[in-house]
Amino acid sequence: MIGVVGGGQLARMMAPAATALGVRLRVLAEGGDVSATTAAECVVGDYRDLETLRDFAASVDVVTFDHEHVPAEHLRALEAAGVNLQPGPDALQHAQDKLLMRQACDRLGLPNPAWAAVTTVDELIGFARRVEFPVVLKTPRGGYDGKGVRVVASVEDAEDCRDWFGLGFEALLVEDLVEFSRELSAQVARTPSGTTASYPVVESIQTDGICDVVTAPAPGIDPRTAQAAEEAAVTLAEGLGVTGMLAVELFETPGIGPGFMVNELAMRPHNSGHWTMDGAVTGQFEQHVRAVLDLPLGATDTLGAYTVMKNYLGGANEDLYSAFPAAMAAHPEAKIHAYGKSVRPGRKIGHVNVVAPLAEDLAAAREAAESAAAIIRDGHRAQNEPRTAAADDLQEQS
Repeated sequence: MIGVVGGGQLARMMAPAATALGVRLRVLAEGGDVSATTAAECVVGDYRDLETLRDFAASVDVVTFDHEHVPAEHLRALEAAGVNLQPGPDALQHAQDKLLMRQACDRLGLPNPAWAAVTTVDELIGFARRVEFPVVLKTPRGGYDGKGVRVVASVEDAEDCRDWFGLGFEALLVEDLVEFSRELSAQVARTPSGTTASYPVVESIQTDGICDVVTAPAPGIDPRTAQAAEEAAVTLAEGLGVTGMLAVELFETPGIGPGFMVNELAMRPHNSGHWTMDGAVTGQFEQHVRAVLDLPLGATDTLGAYTVMKNYLGGANEDLYSAFPAAMAAHPEAKIHAYGKSVRPGRKIGHVNVVAPLAEDLAAAREAAESAAAIIRDGHRAQNEPRTAAADDLQEQS
């Protein structure tokens, strides 16, 4: 049995992949109403409590993660007690702590932006003057989807960050603001026995710090850059001892180094890999299950020339299922994935995948994904369309 710490949408989407392989999956969920509770066997508990983690780990064969927020000292204690953690704390710390991640990229010879650990506003200003404003200030732990990130464009901006130095971190991470053409993501799976399987490098469009649209493979990418990015992801997976899925978020920098710089790491299935659910022979959730169980990895070949993934966020429509018929009718080629979450403005509540069979179909695929997501977000149910019991049931889950 696989145990997943965290009950978000990633755990939810691991469940059908595990079921298809005949594997049981149990989730340590933060509450009784989180995303995974409608798709998997769940126990409710606090992942920040060591005894809760010990009890949960004792009920499963291997423990993996929906997020990176389990305290590092708890992971060390579980490892010392013989718990099978995939990935283990030696690897996971590099996704938990951005300062450690930057150090590891330097050690492995991978392209980093200029960076420093700073403990005072004066050190922040000193770094910014050396590389020239603007710079990016980040909390080393706990940030995601644009949280814990601040652009510092002047001395005055730096002074406004003074309260960040009282957040309890030993140091903050400051980086040169990279001039990049677009954001990319390279994903690789690795098993405990050391086999790896890479997916094509994708383009990731961020809106307000949140992944918005992913196109796989990245259109127009220099083949040398794509190969170097895939190799960098494998280097990180092997060099850090990652098991399961690894997503390496990148800045594309044409003409500089290998054509990219490392941005951040995630050691789990990742938003930039949701396209694989419908656009690759083996989706990332199945691949993660295979990897943590040390099973042979699946093929990563694409099923079309391109796949477009579009997230839909909480908007005007609180009754998601009511809009599904209109979205399905308008775009029968779209594959709709809902996360079972209540609707809040700006909250990730699902995504849409559309496969472009031929390269010339990319624009139509992008338009279909955008349109289907908009219909669901805004709510366009056919007039007088009757509600069904199934619709009411799904609304309760959402």
